[in-house]
Amino acid sequence: MLQLLRPGDTLKMTGLDRLSRSVLHLVTLGADLRERGIGLHVIEQGIDTTAVEGRAMLGMLFGTRRAPARAHRRQHDGRPRRRRARGRVGGRRPRLTEDQAALAQQLYDAREKTVQQIAGLFGVPRFTVYGHLDKTTTVLRQPKMTAAKS
Repeated sequence: MLQLLRPGDTLKMTGLDRLSRSVLHLVTLGADLRERGIGLHVIEQGIDTTAVEGRAMLGMLFGTRRAPARAHRRQHDGRPRRRRARGRVGGRRPRLTEDQAALAQQLYDAREKTVQQIAGLFGVPRFTVYGHLDKTTTVLRQPKMTAAKS
């Protein structure tokens, strides 16, 4: 498309991110268009280089703009996918190791210790222990029934 443009033409774009993915390429392309006598009209940013104000606006953007916003968003959206591909799941590291979590589960299932006691054993809050307990195998604790006095 850029090769088809002739002096006096105006290239219309919805946004700068549609034209270039890096500021360096955008600056180079802007200079090339200017040298060839081709105008640039960017609708979203309201830039029209056929007018003096538009050329000034584009010059200011080149000086202050780090990366086009949409390109940055697309990069940001791709990061979790790349992390998962490398085997990273995200979030904080578990407070208990796998061995500690297994021991906590055994102590809890065998009714040897309460959650509070297990938490004290590992030096973590109760909710941390609850987070490591397997919900499918955890024994539901029934309150002890005492005989009613008559």
